[in-house]
Amino acid sequence: MFTNGGQFRLGGNGQRLRAPAPGLLGRLLTAVASAAVLAVTFMFSLVIFSAVAAIALLGGIYLWWKTRALRRQLRERPPGGRVIEGEVIQEAQSPH
Repeated sequence: MFTNGGQFRLGGNGQRLRAPAPGLLGRLLTAVASAAVLAVTFMFSLVIFSAVAAIALLGGIYLWWKTRALRRQLRERPPGGRVIEGEVIQEAQSPH
């Protein structure tokens, strides 16, 4: 690997391109602009989240409404025609 002793400097970082240090007014405007961007972002996120929640709620209501006849049919006539309820008791077999 070949290295030379000098530092490599990019062409765009000279003194003439540097912005002056912001004063009190610049810092205040930056803080106000940042707060405004944060508030607008929060507002849009609330709108998006509420729209997604409304769509999910409407989808759930639609699914519930479309399956009501099937649920009624399952209550009246369970699968297999009969429901047998009970317990199974089995005697333990002794090993021979």
